[in-house]
Amino acid sequence: MTNILIADDHPLFRAALKQAVSASFSDAHILEADSLAALESLGQQSVPFDVILLDLHMPGTHGFSGLIYLREQYRKVPLIVISATEDVDVIQRAIHFGADGFIPKSTPVDTMTDAMQKVMDGERWLPEHARRAMPPTLPDLSAMSERIASLTPQQFRVMGMLMEGMQNKVIAYELDVSEATIKAHMTAIFRKLGVRNRTQAVLALKDLAIEQPAIDGN
Repeated sequence: MTNILIADDHPLFRAALKQAVSASFSDAHILEADSLAALESLGQQSVPFDVILLDLHMPGTHGFSGLIYLREQYRKVPLIVISATEDVDVIQRAIHFGADGFIPKSTPVDTMTDAMQKVMDGERWLPEHARRAMPPTLPDLSAMSERIASLTPQQFRVMGMLMEGMQNKVIAYELDVSEATIKAHMTAIFRKLGVRNRTQAVLALKDLAIEQPAIDGN
């Protein structure tokens, strides 16, 4: 049995992808997650996966933070980003942060499932335009990945809200905790990121950000 995780917050796309995967992998057992909280729940259950299909934009994730979270939780599991963006910079950074493949959602179903199989066999798969533009060596972003991976789940949530520009009192309200608790989390986050304040933290996390397209899409 092949355990496949589809992590995407769009029900229609999940359903379509599930149908395509089921048709191509007869022994597939498909699990679904529509948010970071759902991913955390699966992680707590120690559910094993043979491959992970991840949309970069889901509730609770910010930029590449969801990718970094999953890469840390499932270090040896093939992880493929499936996204509506075809921007070369986003594709390259996804690979930098640990993705084993990147499949645009516009990819034909047959090509998509073939790409999945190649990644599961140990190959890297990228769309042709990104392969041509990929530099021979990639910048080392492992230090930032390790720092983010060291955050607790609650610190991870606070970091995401920090990236959105929320103030401490707003974060406290959203998470239903005291402002003092958020300040304590901020102190811990700054220490783990190696920064002293909010401004330095946002600058340190700039490589995680993904510019949202003007039209609807992930």
